Amino acid sequence: MSASTRAAGHHPPRYPKVWGRIPPQNKNFTGRSEQLQELYEGLRGHVTAVVPHTLQGYGGVGKTLMAVEYAHRYREEYDLVWWIMADQPGLVRSALAHLAPHLDLPGPGLTGVEDAANGVLDALRRGEPYSRWLLVFDNADEPEDLTDVIPQGPGHVIVTTRNHRWESVARTVSVNVFPSHESVEFLKRRIPRGISIEDAVELSEALGHLPLALEQAGALQSETGMSAREYLSLLSERTGPLLREGKPPEYPEPMTAAWQLSVAKLQENLPEAMELLRCCAFFGPDPIPRDLFFPVEDGPVRSELAELMADPIRLSRAIGQLGRYALVRLDNANRTIQVHRLIQALLREELDRPTQDSIRTEVWSLLSASAPESRTDPAAQARYQELLPHVGPARVAESTSPRVRRFALSMLSFLFVVGNYETASRYARVFIDRWAADSGDEDPHVLEAQRLYANRLRDLGRYQEAHDLNRALLPKVRRTLGRTHSETLNVLSGLGADYRARGDFWKAREHDEETLRLHEETLGPNESATLRALHNLGIDYALTSDFAGAQARHERAYMLYKRRSAAPGSPVLLSFWHGLALSVRLSGDFTEACDLGEDALSYGREQLGVEHPRTLRTQMDLAIARRMSGEFEEALELALDVHSRYLRLYGIDHPETLAAAMCLTNIWRVTGELTGALELGEDTDLRYVRAYGPEHPYNHGCTSNVALLYRLLGDASRARSMNESALAALDDKLGRDHHYSLGVATNLASDLSALGETKNAVRLGRGTLRRLRALLGDDHHNTLACAANLALDLRTEDGAAEADTLAETTLTALVRTLGREHHYTMAAHQGSRLVTDFDPPLL
Repeated sequence: MSASTRAAGHHPPRYPKVWGRIPPQNKNFTGRSEQLQELYEGLRGHVTAVVPHTLQGYGGVGKTLMAVEYAHRYREEYDLVWWIMADQPGLVRSALAHLAPHLDLPGPGLTGVEDAANGVLDALRRGEPYSRWLLVFDNADEPEDLTDVIPQGPGHVIVTTRNHRWESVARTVSVNVFPSHESVEFLKRRIPRGISIEDAVELSEALGHLPLALEQAGALQSETGMSAREYLSLLSERTGPLLREGKPPEYPEPMTAAWQLSVAKLQENLPEAMELLRCCAFFGPDPIPRDLFFPVEDGPVRSELAELMADPIRLSRAIGQLGRYALVRLDNANRTIQVHRLIQALLREELDRPTQDSIRTEVWSLLSASAPESRTDPAAQARYQELLPHVGPARVAESTSPRVRRFALSMLSFLFVVGNYETASRYARVFIDRWAADSGDEDPHVLEAQRLYANRLRDLGRYQEAHDLNRALLPKVRRTLGRTHSETLNVLSGLGADYRARGDFWKAREHDEETLRLHEETLGPNESATLRALHNLGIDYALTSDFAGAQARHERAYMLYKRRSAAPGSPVLLSFWHGLALSVRLSGDFTEACDLGEDALSYGREQLGVEHPRTLRTQMDLAIARRMSGEFEEALELALDVHSRYLRLYGIDHPETLAAAMCLTNIWRVTGELTGALELGEDTDLRYVRAYGPEHPYNHGCTSNVALLYRLLGDASRARSMNESALAALDDKLGRDHHYSLGVATNLASDLSALGETKNAVRLGRGTLRRLRALLGDDHHNTLACAANLALDLRTEDGAAEADTLAETTLTALVRTLGREHHYTMAAHQGSRLVTDFDPPLL
């Protein structure tokens, strides 16, 4: 059925079953019939695979309006139509993800944005439940930004763009200025009081037939009653001054002239609206929350704008006028104002330097005054997310105001809370450079920004940079702020984390004991910062083989912090929760560790999101606990999921990705996927050296995991060589009486036994068992694994009586501590060897 046949019918138009985010049809839409028909036929002509069709042209020619018109005009051809704003590529997947519930798929709140978006793309590709679908990607830039989000399948895709590079990857329908007759038709529709054909022809010629310029001219005449003759006269008078050297060629002279006339008329009729528009010009081009324009008690705001903001009725009228003159985009549903970046630039260039500085300072005041105290509750996070796009364009880093700098530091803290470490790191670097240049490198704001920057470097796996920065920072904060200032204590805590990241576990423990003492003396034992220091010390205890000490400290930190902080969405609380579950697992209570880990993961997913860094850490540790408790299928599901997310979010070489890979390696080993485990384990082992340096204990622990796989695959000689090297390195770094060293020694004894060197295996096993009993206790699972293996080797060496006694006591202890059905217990009962593997804790 053709468009004209449908239009002539008597039945009401049928909307698709899914009709999402489509802008309303423009009642003044004019012409474009041939291009719309070309687009329709081009889309219908590709029935086997999606070939994107682009509406390409420079700004203001009506690409978006044409796409909107197509969606409405041909809606009966589709069961699903979905509109996606593509000017911010990072948000495209989010827009796709919100289509998921309409396809009976889990939404982003359940699976995360990435998985929900992938589910949508797969459903569209398969054409289930809808094969007749249309996606519109509006205002796209580079083709590479959308390569992986344009679905192949039975439906259609339209892309609107200014970028001519799309011509090489998609079939392009060029959208140009109106032909003369369509310009005249548009103006006659846009100006209800009427305009003569002669005036319309002359006006459209003067405006270059550019749809956006025509829209602005029509809006001005409709709102003010200005005649076409007056408009043409003013256009001629004001065109020259508006021309600027170096302006983008896609914004021609007539468009800027029409815009300037709208501004001039606004200035004449409602000057306070003009002041509001000028203020908006110093924000970013993203939506500005309307409620930012609220009286500021102690910030520098121009008197004319202060008076306007103090009168809600006048403010609403001014905002309405901006919208009516087509100078801003109003989103009444979300209560935002948006000004095109070109208009912003032209407004700024009209002003002298002192006025620019005054308005920019005003914007800083509005931004800082609107920032909430909290960084964790949903409303506060939503507000920070609205403010974030304006921090850079508003040049917040240039302010020397303590209040504005405090806002900037609060933004860094917010970015940490939501897990956006890359952006936090980038902004911290900008703030440090500018503030140090303006105020010196020992200014308190500079020192705090450096401390936050060091923390984010560590979160990003850039351990050496973090360590170097903190070492340089500590004497500065001591000198400037004092030895017991809270910021000094924060730097001390960061330096302890650096020692852990470098593998200096004993040094970290000694350092953090002193740091905790200073916190308790200065702040008190129950303050949040003190509890964080206690949590850090708990990590040190776990890394130095005192699992009971670690558990006691983590339990105290978790319980007191949870009691003090009832605010939802706290990554600190989740870290404490995760630390407690980890220490319980290391102590050998796998069931309790699973229960704690499950509760913590539920909290993280619900309060922070499925892909928050702290949630992913918790999920990975739960996968380890599930494996240790014998729940291999559940462990594998968790490990596969978390590893794929880490790969996508952080890349293959990030330390947390590597930890997830080693977690998956160990699970594949216990489930019999030895070849895949070896391939992944070897690759991860090599990458650990690059991430941590050659002497870090984690490198040698990972090597031992790989060696274990070689022995299980029949190459005991290679396993022995690898374990001997790993053990020697761990002995040098940590000493033999460390659970990493003793775990490798346990596996090395098994290598020796497999090679027929039973005497050496017994000798090594006896010494290792004695040390494990002294370090971890008689009933720890690592101790019992070593004992069970020693019993096997004793029996081979004619120590049957001793072997029987040791085997019996070991089996009894395994039943008592782990249960009769645990895989350790069953393996010992069957006379199979037990292993100790390595799971690198995240630092």
